Amino acid sequence: MSDLTIGIDIGGTSIRAAVVDDRGESMDTLRAATPATAQALEHCLDRLVGELGSRWSVSGVGLAIAGFLTRDRSTVRFAPHLPWREARVAEEMSARVGLPVFAEHDANAAAVAEWRFGAAGHGQNSLVLAIGTGIGAGLVFDGRLYRGSYGVAPELGHIVIVPDGRPCSCGKRGCWERYCSGTALVDTVVELLADAEWGRSKLADESAADPGSVTGRRIAAAANEGDPLALAAFASFASYLGQGLAMIADVFDPDLIVIAGGVGRASGLYLDDAREQYAAMLTGAGYRTLARIRGTQLGESAGMIGAAEVARTMLSDGATATRTAGDAQLARAVLRD
Repeated sequence: MSDLTIGIDIGGTSIRAAVVDDRGESMDTLRAATPATAQALEHCLDRLVGELGSRWSVSGVGLAIAGFLTRDRSTVRFAPHLPWREARVAEEMSARVGLPVFAEHDANAAAVAEWRFGAAGHGQNSLVLAIGTGIGAGLVFDGRLYRGSYGVAPELGHIVIVPDGRPCSCGKRGCWERYCSGTALVDTVVELLADAEWGRSKLADESAADPGSVTGRRIAAAANEGDPLALAAFASFASYLGQGLAMIADVFDPDLIVIAGGVGRASGLYLDDAREQYAAMLTGAGYRTLARIRGTQLGESAGMIGAAEVARTMLSDGATATRTAGDAQLARAVLRD
């Protein structure tokens, strides 16, 4: 079996795929925009695997999916930013591409990567927040992923942090990810523009000339240049991040929190302020140990590295079962479980 696997991080905005070795190193990467329909999305995934598989000898594929998966990860039940509903994505893709395919929640995949190769490696109970188009979360307790009874835990991006706030694609209003994500940054800029004049802001001028040009990446770049509108947007982001972290710490009491995902790369713009907000709002502040809060070591690659590692682990477990039992059906059962 090849030590190389393909990891694909399927987000609401973009898809990133990589050939990854057993040290978590990406050997080759591809990127594509996320199609809107299930058929187009599946065609895109098949194309990425075909292109990478033509250049490298790979043993399997892992999918990091932004959505609700069943506990055995056989079915994508619901994905707020993707077109799949009750879809057996991995099984059907495996039949199309001729390789074993394994699905995992995208934030769980990021948590696996950061715990195995990155910033979460020294935490006993670690929370990894993957902040990109939305918010995903992965919890590692004593070296094991926590999935809950039905496989959907912990869906932290959709806790309500602002009652009757911004509408969310999940159907609720005021969800955390509507105030603390890449897309939320854009909404915050729009609201700030409506509330005040920003005469010396290049970002404000760009938004007035072409509203569609304002993205989370552009806001981060403007903030790094000292743009006052962008800095105000990140100040709001940091405040909501700190509030949410305090709520989560009251429930789970982790010793380490890692901020991953696309927005994790810009942690220098908000992480110190978020730490202060978290420390001030935590129940029992001043009388309990604060969690360490770190930026990602793997950046937006964490999801695809983790997905590749999930595939590698599942294949290894299956190979071990085959050697031990001499029974291919047992190997298939291990992969399902």
